Amino acid sequence: MTAVNDRFEASAKPDAHVIASVPSRLPAWQRGYATRLILVDVVGVLLAVGLAQWLRFGGLTGEVATHRFIDYPSVSVAIAASWLFALSINHSRSPRIIGSGAEEYRRVLLATLTVFGGVAIGSMLFKLDIARGYLMIALPAGIAFLILFRWIARRAVGRARAKYGRCITRVLVVGNATAVLDLTKSLARDSGSEYEVVGACISGPAGRSEIDVPGVGSIPTFGNESHVAGAVIATNSQAVAVTATERLDGRGIRDLSWELEKLDVDLLVAPGVVDVAGPRLQMRPVAGLPLIHVEKPQYHGAKRFEKRLFDIAFSSAVLLCGLPILLAVAIAIKLTSKGPIFYRSERIGINGQAFEMIKFRTMVEDADKMVDELVAMNDSDGGVLFKMKSDPRVTRVGAFLRKFSIDELPQFINVLKRDMSVVGPRPPLAREVKSYDDYAKKRLLVKPGITGLWQVSGRSDLSWEDSVRLDLFYVENWSMISDLLIAVKTLKAVFSHSGAY
Repeated sequence: MTAVNDRFEASAKPDAHVIASVPSRLPAWQRGYATRLILVDVVGVLLAVGLAQWLRFGGLTGEVATHRFIDYPSVSVAIAASWLFALSINHSRSPRIIGSGAEEYRRVLLATLTVFGGVAIGSMLFKLDIARGYLMIALPAGIAFLILFRWIARRAVGRARAKYGRCITRVLVVGNATAVLDLTKSLARDSGSEYEVVGACISGPAGRSEIDVPGVGSIPTFGNESHVAGAVIATNSQAVAVTATERLDGRGIRDLSWELEKLDVDLLVAPGVVDVAGPRLQMRPVAGLPLIHVEKPQYHGAKRFEKRLFDIAFSSAVLLCGLPILLAVAIAIKLTSKGPIFYRSERIGINGQAFEMIKFRTMVEDADKMVDELVAMNDSDGGVLFKMKSDPRVTRVGAFLRKFSIDELPQFINVLKRDMSVVGPRPPLAREVKSYDDYAKKRLLVKPGITGLWQVSGRSDLSWEDSVRLDLFYVENWSMISDLLIAVKTLKAVFSHSGAY
């Protein structure tokens, strides 16, 4: 750290010569990743048009694939070239979007629909009469291939970050001490995050050489907002994240952006809005100011109707298709242990209303009466929930059911009864709700779910604080798309057995 601070002292106020000689700070992994995506896109596009030509005409050669005087090999080449050009001009491989978030996929989809929309319009205007079957195969195949290949590439980047610490963007955080702590903890919470905080510029008088971040460690500090350029060079940062600061106003941020532009360093501005998803944020330029408008959470109207329709359709399908499994589990429970087949527990639902939740029984009879004897061995971080990794009350059949979450299948009956939803916050016990503060009580604004962000993010391994944070994020930002994504991710969580006990 001494060497870093010495380097900072030498470069705290870099002159024009130093700034001009600084090489491009765009992370090498981003440049390499963007280059590899070109190959990924070429393969995906060629596979799509080749598959369409093969399935529609039975071959790839000119003689076989000539239909109604149209040479489809030439059409395929033209569509592939236009497709790749559209992906390029839509900046689908921009370092600003690749590797995380949905914007990358949105731009791929937009480029694809633009090309095929143009082909359809051109075919109609010039009476080309391009075979509809060919286009109906190429379009969905292309979308599937491009998104699948990019997802695989993104997974490879995620593994490199989590296991080897590669594909990381070094970031310098600027702001007051509290804001720097919060932002650093948020970025460090996700092991697959792109950003690694390597230094900070703290508002106020200089004096500290580092700042301790709980769960992360010590982060070196480099003066205040006026020392950003020198700190960037000292830490070899590729981005600067500005969060809440008393001394850096709008003009200061503009001047900082110009200074960082000379260093080829990205400027990120964290508005301090916590746990609000992108669809609720809208940038609105007013009087030359970029104002961020935060939409209110929507719990009523069409969105609630869509959610209820999804709940009914999904639950009915699961119960009908899973009927043989339900019968087999009921027989296994009845033959291997004393007690009822189902476990019924009072839970607190929407707006604090109590309901009876149904699950397959996985513990010995009267297991609830043994909680007081085992409370000292609670493995849950936070003390509100009661969880044990090796609970002596769980039966052999129950352990298997819990491992694959089969014990939760009867909860789909609760969904049909309108007590629960397929996706939502974890259904709490009455004694848990009594300990809720005003912050945690917001979980009760929507119906509890069979699965949710808590299920796909660690299940019982989550601390109480993380469980509340994920539930409230869902409450604030729920949508049909997020419900579908969580339902798909639940399958992965179930088969990986992560946090299941």
